[in-house]
Amino acid sequence: MTDQQHEPKQQTDPNQRTDPTTKHHAEGFPEQEQDQPGLTSETTPAPDHGEQSYRGSGRLEGRRTLITGGDSGIGRAVAIAFAREGADVAIAYLREEQADAEETARWVREAGRHCELLPGDVRDVEHAARIVERTVEALGGLDVLVLNAAYQENRDSLESLPMDDFDRVMKTNLYGLVASAKAAVPHLSPGASIIVTASIQAFQPSAKLVDYAMTKAAQVAFVRAMADELGERGIRVNAVAPGPIWTPLIPATSWPDSLPSFGQDTPLGRAGQPAEVAPAYVYLASEQASYVSGGVLPVTGGKAL
Repeated sequence: MTDQQHEPKQQTDPNQRTDPTTKHHAEGFPEQEQDQPGLTSETTPAPDHGEQSYRGSGRLEGRRTLITGGDSGIGRAVAIAFAREGADVAIAYLREEQADAEETARWVREAGRHCELLPGDVRDVEHAARIVERTVEALGGLDVLVLNAAYQENRDSLESLPMDDFDRVMKTNLYGLVASAKAAVPHLSPGASIIVTASIQAFQPSAKLVDYAMTKAAQVAFVRAMADELGERGIRVNAVAPGPIWTPLIPATSWPDSLPSFGQDTPLGRAGQPAEVAPAYVYLASEQASYVSGGVLPVTGGKAL
């Protein structure tokens, strides 16, 4: 199936008050499994990235943005929302995600904004730094850095955790993040923003995601330390902490038996959609959040951090 076939039904009024327990897919998800990193076209039901529902109001007009992991899931939803708010976007992604990246670029360009595609692996710290330079060259500068790229895998036990895979988690979620942020800081001026995709796992770690949870806790420490360091330069640093969000990464995490109950343990009784997370990034990047730095904004369906 193509992404066009997967597009969610159009909502006539996205601002209409709705019951949050039934606004999106309220049941569990069918058992399915994908190879990492997971593709949108193979994810059933298709995630909602806000393609038909997000309406911009110029809150990010002229902002030049780099989004790592911007091809699908939360990254795609953020790219669409930012473009409709007036931002130009560069997205970094793995080469095997090219089809997803091109679909994201289509939505960004349909909004009348520039989209730069940057394939490669942020585990290569030289590449993670180079994507910043390429963004600056393509967009003429950098105002918002969204550090969203991540890798997770189901762990049966600490004893069976493969160290080479542990290394992949650390390099994707931490080394790549630090390398991109380090390269970005010299290009950021007062009013710029760094936003990290952390996770509820930073605060409620699961043994099944022990190494992933470790990196998310480290990301929160990074956000708070960098908010302290960069505050005097007028650069804000924040994080969004999603709970269970339906993205291609979930069926690629080797837990098909858990999908029928995925997100059902939240107070709202369901998993979230990427479209429900993207507005948090818009807020943190916008002037409305000018006094917000060092914060962790939860989008968890009611689960407490």
